[in-house]
Amino acid sequence: MHLVKRLALFDLDNTLVNLYEAFHLWAAEFVDEHGLSREAVDWLIALDQAGYPHRAVFFTKVRERFALSESVEELWGSYRKRMPYLVRCRPEVMDRLSRLRMSGWKVAIVTNGTADNQFGKIQQTGLAEAVDAYALSGIEGIRKPDRRLFEIAAKRCGMTLDAGGWMIGDNLIADIAGGRAAGLHTIWVDRGTWPGHEHQADHVVTDVLQAMEILSAER
Repeated sequence: MHLVKRLALFDLDNTLVNLYEAFHLWAAEFVDEHGLSREAVDWLIALDQAGYPHRAVFFTKVRERFALSESVEELWGSYRKRMPYLVRCRPEVMDRLSRLRMSGWKVAIVTNGTADNQFGKIQQTGLAEAVDAYALSGIEGIRKPDRRLFEIAAKRCGMTLDAGGWMIGDNLIADIAGGRAAGLHTIWVDRGTWPGHEHQADHVVTDVLQAMEILSAER
């Protein structure tokens, strides 16, 4: 039986992998390494959640707070080296990706972030072999919600955005608005970080496994 190919693009952080969980592990390690108080873990987590996703800004504040001797670039570099070993992709998510591909879906990861950090996560979790392709902003020089990053991922799957497809992610701007602007159906993985924000996603889930069930039911 000839399978009709369909396109599913997935965000990486807090979609396919749990970055929150990995960040908590990193924070505990960081505090131990620098001989800081246990309260410092809570401070790091609060700073992360306060909306400083760009790590240069984040580590500038961390360095000032704890009067650290390392430079911002050294702190950020250590973080990027360590994080790929702290994130994990659940076996059931890997299994679902495999089943989607076997049923005719082309699957790719589309993620913003530095090349070493994001590529390291994709490699260390085994996702590099679990998907057909990936497009990383740190390599391509284009960030979601720019349509071109979605186009690169589709092309690497041997497809075009004109054929339609799906974008699944947790960020309402980068993933959902970006996916819609690229002509894709969207599934928002609501992690509770966008309270009160309106969205135009086709579906809302709280776990990527639920998104995969929706894709599996597509005919």
